[in-house]
Amino acid sequence: MFEIPFLKPKLVVKEDYMGYLKQIDDSRSYTNYGALNTWFEQRLIQELFEGQGSAVTVNNATTGLILAITQIKRPGKYALMPSFTFAATPLAAMWCGLEPYFIDVCEKDWCMNEELLEKEITRLGDGVAVVIPYAAFGTNLDISYYQALQDRGIPVVIDAAASVGSRLTTHFGQGFTGAVVFSFHATKGFGIGEGGLIYSSDKEMINRIRQASNFGFSEERESKQMGINGKLSEYAAAIGLATLDVFELKKQKREQVFEWYMEGLEHLGLLEQGWRLQEVRGSVAYSFLSLLCPEQFINSYFVQKLAAQGVQTRTYFAPSCHEQTLFKSYNRTSLHVTEQICRRIINLPLWEDMNQGHVQKIVRGLIYEG
Repeated sequence: MFEIPFLKPKLVVKEDYMGYLKQIDDSRSYTNYGALNTWFEQRLIQELFEGQGSAVTVNNATTGLILAITQIKRPGKYALMPSFTFAATPLAAMWCGLEPYFIDVCEKDWCMNEELLEKEITRLGDGVAVVIPYAAFGTNLDISYYQALQDRGIPVVIDAAASVGSRLTTHFGQGFTGAVVFSFHATKGFGIGEGGLIYSSDKEMINRIRQASNFGFSEERESKQMGINGKLSEYAAAIGLATLDVFELKKQKREQVFEWYMEGLEHLGLLEQGWRLQEVRGSVAYSFLSLLCPEQFINSYFVQKLAAQGVQTRTYFAPSCHEQTLFKSYNRTSLHVTEQICRRIINLPLWEDMNQGHVQKIVRGLIYEG
């Protein structure tokens, strides 16, 4: 057992959603896009996306990726994506009959290198079925390039698993004509246990995804397209509604922990010693804090040092996808930056009940004592 675990999710407590559960009991509607789910989707569009666009909930974000890719992809062989992402991204492409094609990331924001991506799109031509950028750790990825791809007829599905609540001038993804897939997993800043959301400004696409998520049924309950059961239950929607009620407070608590980290890093001069943060824009709904250790070190030293002090950490995403057994055979660009990041990255706890003492202990553990 660790004194400070890496993750300690805190969902809303039962008192917060008992009123919503009573509505389920009264209606006896438990799934199939019931009243609470409909209300949840409407509130998400209004409160996060300023009433713009359309969205459909799903039972988890991996299902969301599969549904979105299936609906948006064009004929072709490859799904272009970073290797620096969670395994769900290439797995979703494979479930859709596509081959992952791994692209290196940028040194600063750890998102897919658009220059490399453009070269591969030009080289592969019609072989590109879909592009799947990852908004690394919830960052406000600049989507202007990906909107331009959409406008050129190259489909884009953005894996924005940790980006619920991330904002620049608007919420991340707002107005995008491709698909943006968010996660409601318990470990995320907007956690309801399990679930996800697919957003787009293309209402017709969202309607097709909704149909595909319900066995491809038409209004006559006839399967007219490929489909699965990807629906969110009314119970999950109840927790989602209760989470929306307190989401701003939950975000503020995480922002406070982030500020304590920044104060600690500055006080100990660790950034001047070569520690580096991910470059982000706007506000990010952090699920944890990610840092690169100084170039002369390897992250395993600090992982072990902190573990000995009772602090649990992670090294996402090491190994990256291209280093994992299932994905090793797939095509890739040079992944020099990805591999350098994976050698240095360390992810630190950032959960809502952390106090300043926790953060101070963790930051002190980043001091090299060789």
